[in-house]
Amino acid sequence: MPLIREYPIAEAAGPYGITAGADGALWLTLVHSGEIARLATDGTVTRHPAGPPGCGPTIITPGPDGALWFSRTQDHHIGRITTSGEVTGFALPGDGGPFGIAPGPDGALWFTEMNTDHIGRITPEGEITRIALPALGGFPSMITAGPDGALWFTLNQAAAIGRVTTDGEITVHDLPTAGAGPVGITCGADGALWFVEIAAGRIGRITVDGDIREFPLDENARPHAITAAPGGDCWFTEWGAGRIGRVTPAGEITGYDLPTPSSEPHGITVGPDGAVWTALEIGAVARLDAATP
Repeated sequence: MPLIREYPIAEAAGPYGITAGADGALWLTLVHSGEIARLATDGTVTRHPAGPPGCGPTIITPGPDGALWFSRTQDHHIGRITTSGEVTGFALPGDGGPFGIAPGPDGALWFTEMNTDHIGRITPEGEITRIALPALGGFPSMITAGPDGALWFTLNQAAAIGRVTTDGEITVHDLPTAGAGPVGITCGADGALWFVEIAAGRIGRITVDGDIREFPLDENARPHAITAAPGGDCWFTEWGAGRIGRVTPAGEITGYDLPTPSSEPHGITVGPDGAVWTALEIGAVARLDAATP
C-alpha cells in the first residue's frame, strides 16, 4: 500500500485547489480565508491574501509566465500571484463565477464561468475574451488542455463534456449517464480526456473523437478532482469517501483511504517530488507516495 501522510496547513482556511509551481513548491487556494498558500519542500507554509475578504479563491494553475493563476469565484475575478507573493486581480464583466482555469496551447489561460455559461480566455497581460456556450444552465466547471490543441471542459448540470477550439468553436458531447455531474477533467497519457462524475460515482474517459466510457466507483465516493501522473495513471479525489483513487489507462481502479476519513479531499496534483498531493477541507494536505510498495 502507498504511504499516505497528512500535513496541517491552516485550520478552518479551507484548502481547495492545489498545483505545483515553477519554483518547485506547492501552491494552494484557501477558499474560506481568501488566501493563497505556498508549501515549500522543507514544509514552510507562506500565506498571501488572494484579494479582498470573501473573494473565494478556488482553482489554481501554473501560467506560461511563471506565475500562478487562479479563479476568484465569489468576487468574479481572475487572480495572478508571482512566486514572490505579488497578487494582481482582473475583473470579469457581470457575475460570471469563474471556477476552472488551465493554461492553453496558445499561451493564454482559459477558464469557465459557472453562472453565465461562458468560457473565458485571459492573456498574461490581462486581456479577456469570453465565448458564450450554445445552451444555458450547463454550469461549466473544470477545464484542461487536450492533445488536439483544443480545451476540454465539464458541464456539471448538463451531464456533458465540452470542447472549445482556440478560435472559439464549441462542441458538446452528452454523457451516457443522465445527471452524472462531471467536475474534474484532465488529459491522460493515453491521449484521451479523463473526468470524474460526482453525482453518478463514476470515472469517465472520452477520446478526441467523442467515444465515451464510464467506470463505476463505490456508491458514496463522490469523486471531485482528477490529475494525470507521469506513469500513465490518473489520480482522483473521492470527496465523499475520504479516499484518493487511481485509474489505469485500461480503467482498473484502486482506492486508498486517507488517515482522516472526514478530511474531504478536493484538489489533487502531482508534486515536484513525484508524489500525489491533495488539498483537504480540514485544513491540511495529504501526500501519497505512489512509489511506496
